[in-house]
Amino acid sequence: MNIAIPLYPRFTALDAVGPYTVLAFAPGCTVTFVAGEAGPVADDHGTLSITATATYADLPAPDVIVVPGGSGTFDALADEALVGWIRQAHEHTRWTTSVCSGSLLLGKAGVLEGVRATSHWAVLDELKRYGAEPVSERVVTAGKVVTGAGVSAGIDMALTLLGRAGGAEVAESVQLLIEYDPEPPFDCGSAEKATQEMMGRALSLLP
Repeated sequence: MNIAIPLYPRFTALDAVGPYTVLAFAPGCTVTFVAGEAGPVADDHGTLSITATATYADLPAPDVIVVPGGSGTFDALADEALVGWIRQAHEHTRWTTSVCSGSLLLGKAGVLEGVRATSHWAVLDELKRYGAEPVSERVVTAGKVVTGAGVSAGIDMALTLLGRAGGAEVAESVQLLIEYDPEPPFDCGSAEKATQEMMGRALSLLP
C-alpha cells in the first residue's frame, strides 16, 4: 500500500510524523513524504524539517494520502499545486485522510462536500465553508474519508485506518510496538474539558 504524506511550509510535525510512525511499521506499507519540490520542508516552528523525497507529480495516484495540518494551512489553501494534487489523488485513493487542520485542505479540494469530518477544535467550524458536517470527535470515518482531530489524534486516525485496511490484529500489533497506551497527566486535552481562559492561553502558544 503506497501512502503519501504531503508537506507544505509550517505544517505541524506530529501531524505528519505520528501517522508516519504507525503506518511505516505496518507490513506492506510504503510511506513517502511529497511536496511541490523534493527537499526539506520546515515545520511551523521553523526548527524542524522533514525531507520530501518525491514531488506531487512523482506520486499522482497513491493508495492513501495523509494530509497534515499546521499554522501554514491557511496559506496552503491557496497552493493550487497541493490542492490540485489532493483533488486528483482522491479520485484514485483507497483512503483519503487528514489530521488537524489538514481537513480544511481536503475541503478546499472538494473532498468533504456533504461529508462528516473533524479537525482541530479551533478551526472545526471552518469545515462548514466546504459543505462538510463538522463533528467534534477524535476520529471520524465517512466512506473512504478518515479525518482526525488535533495533532495527537493523528496516531488514533492512523491506527483506525490500519485496522480498517489490514485488520485489528495488525493495528494492535503496531499499537503495542509503539507502546501507545496514553495516560495523560492532565485531563484538559479537548475543548469540552477546557475553560475559555484555558483555550485562549492555548491559542496564544501557536507559532
